[in-house]
Amino acid sequence: MRLNSLFGLCALCGLASIARSEDVLIKTRDGVTLSAIVERPQTTGRVPTVMQFTIYANLDEDRKSTAEISARGYAAVVAYARGKHQSPDKPVPYEHDAADAHAVLDWIAKQPWSDGRVGMTGGSYSGFTAWAATKRRHPALKAIAVSAAAIPGQGLPMHNNVFVTDNYAWAFYVTNNKLLDETLYSDNQRWWKHPRDWFASGRPYRELDAVEGTPNPFLQRWLQHPSFDKYWQNMVPYGNEFARIDIPALTITGYYDGAQISALTYFKQHVARARGAEHYVVIGPYDHLGTHWSVKPTELRGYTIDPVAQLDSQELKLAFMDYVLRGKPRPALLADRVNYQVMGANEWRHAPSLGAMHGIPMRLYFSAQKSEAMYSLSNRQPPPGTQVVHEVDLADRVKFHNFHAAPFQIVQGPLEYVTESIFASDPFEVSTSVMGEFEGELVVKINKKDFDLGVTVFEAMPDGKLFNLATALHRASHADPEKRKLLAPGKEHRVKFATGLVARKMQPGSRLLVLVDANKHPYAQVNYGTGKDVSDESIKESSRSPGPRVNAPAGWHAPLRACTDIRASLSTDCNCRRPCCCTGAAGRRWARHHRNPSLRSDAVPVARPASR
Repeated sequence: MRLNSLFGLCALCGLASIARSEDVLIKTRDGVTLSAIVERPQTTGRVPTVMQFTIYANLDEDRKSTAEISARGYAAVVAYARGKHQSPDKPVPYEHDAADAHAVLDWIAKQPWSDGRVGMTGGSYSGFTAWAATKRRHPALKAIAVSAAAIPGQGLPMHNNVFVTDNYAWAFYVTNNKLLDETLYSDNQRWWKHPRDWFASGRPYRELDAVEGTPNPFLQRWLQHPSFDKYWQNMVPYGNEFARIDIPALTITGYYDGAQISALTYFKQHVARARGAEHYVVIGPYDHLGTHWSVKPTELRGYTIDPVAQLDSQELKLAFMDYVLRGKPRPALLADRVNYQVMGANEWRHAPSLGAMHGIPMRLYFSAQKSEAMYSLSNRQPPPGTQVVHEVDLADRVKFHNFHAAPFQIVQGPLEYVTESIFASDPFEVSTSVMGEFEGELVVKINKKDFDLGVTVFEAMPDGKLFNLATALHRASHADPEKRKLLAPGKEHRVKFATGLVARKMQPGSRLLVLVDANKHPYAQVNYGTGKDVSDESIKESSRSPGPRVNAPAGWHAPLRACTDIRASLSTDCNCRRPCCCTGAAGRRWARHHRNPSLRSDAVPVARPASR
């Protein structure tokens, strides 16, 4: 069914013939009505289509987007999730988008102005829907180009099985009306106060909406699925479904993009399972919104980005569509499969894989040796029996733990209100580049059945300032995101972690600081370690310790033993061929591992910390 409208776009007269715009309604096989806007160039011929599928119904912005796309000679379609714009149905985030996007693709392919080829673009939610559309492979879909693409259940509303409060208000924002509830969502004081009220109350996470006073049915629905189970798996390609995705893909993400965990998971799964997958990654010093923008801010939370990091994400996506749909040259930035900007070096580098980006990793060990209130991050394996005791009082509602995982500033002054155990490396003798993820393993012994581990990595610069590099957030019982395995109190367990991906040229004299803590603050679940569903635990659980206690009603005891280590990928900027002469004692350890292929890995679950 088509609704009448015709819009003259005189501002674009110099770019293309006047486009024709219309609103349409599209029926799905299950009887739902979807709403979309279509804009196409004034031509008698059939043309390829660039499509977005989104829950963010912002008509002014969407019409600007379709005008830009149609000016390039494409038919432009912005389709909305069920219940949005003119759809009479109820809005439901995530759950039906794979099938509904397929219905829109089917509709486009049957239109007289369509040449049967569609490329999908978008970012964040509309990046997710582009990938959701590949789950049910439609022959019309020829390419996707997305930024900060989300994976429901692996990013938000939970990260590595830890539910976070970042998008609590988001559910109201996108479902309260047919467009967007801007008034409610922009009430910053309300959404700052709410998680703190909940944290202070000590009530279960499942009562988050009761504390706030407004029922949140989508929160309650999501909390029924604390593992990455069928509910989440049905929303995006899963497992061997990636093997059937045989179209080119472009992923744009950022070192400070909260959706990096999702964006890179799509990439890893696709290239691992689809033989010869043509998939390109572009990553640089961008946060979540910055991954989408045509013009990046010159300063990101205290860090002045390198000039070469300026990137027009929208133009790159459309140039990728020109490459696939019109046979034009591939964008020059996509020189290899992985394309990353090295912060501080003012250059882009290119690698055929994440493993090749890593280069040769250096292994560092957590040591109990202490200096200036910090433990040592050593290149030597600590002697047997070495341990560090770290205690967390889960009943304390004044002190936040692991809060430095989400600093407001990327470049900042010395840490304040430290709760973490801090491990520091020796200074690097020359400028040294960190490229990839920090991967590590803790050998822990706790008096609980579970805990949530936070790890944060800083560059401590010679001038005393800190540069936030990467973070990790993991639930110890979820080494497998699909299946929970509780820890045995009082026994040793190995808990692996991996931070987000980063590329940074560090200054001579800089050191690495690694902060280790249990996660306990208002912006994520509090894991009391009883073994119950964490959403049902409350502060009352802190008075019942199911095992040995460590000087507190509720604490955890983490002995960091000889085999406990952290692995970082470092390269030096001197001209010699022996890394040992460039990085001092740490480099000598690095050199001894030079030919050990077991130290290289692409398997990295990336974590997103709770935001302030």
